[in-house]
Amino acid sequence: MIKMRDDIKEILLSEEQIEKVVKKIADEISRDYKDKNPLIISVLKGSFVFMADLVRRITVPCAVDFMSISSYGKGMRTSGEVKINKDLDTKIENRHVIVVEDILDSGLTLSYILDMFKARGPASIALCALLDKPDRRKMPVRIDYSGFTIPDEFVVGYGLDYNEKYRNLPYIGILKPEIYSA
Repeated sequence: MIKMRDDIKEILLSEEQIEKVVKKIADEISRDYKDKNPLIISVLKGSFVFMADLVRRITVPCAVDFMSISSYGKGMRTSGEVKINKDLDTKIENRHVIVVEDILDSGLTLSYILDMFKARGPASIALCALLDKPDRRKMPVRIDYSGFTIPDEFVVGYGLDYNEKYRNLPYIGILKPEIYSA
């Protein structure tokens, strides 16, 4: 982990800050979805750590499912083209759905996913994003449960990666530009 830490310009969000916000969001979801048995959908891979921590703190019955999509490839900017690698196993018709994302950046991918889910007839659909980067927004997307608003920096850790590295960092850090511009 020493090598990975050397690649971080600065720690943007500590483990403690993240834990506090995850608990706050879980409390809000528990309150809002009392008696609704929501289906919590993780958009893989980046949100898996956040979703795992989140569902462990939600105090009402809920189900989980996973979707894997790609729009970034190996780079740091979205291609704008969404490819579904793994669709849901659960039918969402008449279900209360909460889509969990690690970061809302351009909004292109999430806009596509939310439109696709709405067409499947859920009872309701909400978006939960740990990080919001509004300076990069290209599509308007409303976040129902938001953790942190962050600057337009390339961040890794707590599930977020660069070329499949850094997901296991327990905090969110700003990656040194020389790492991704090399």
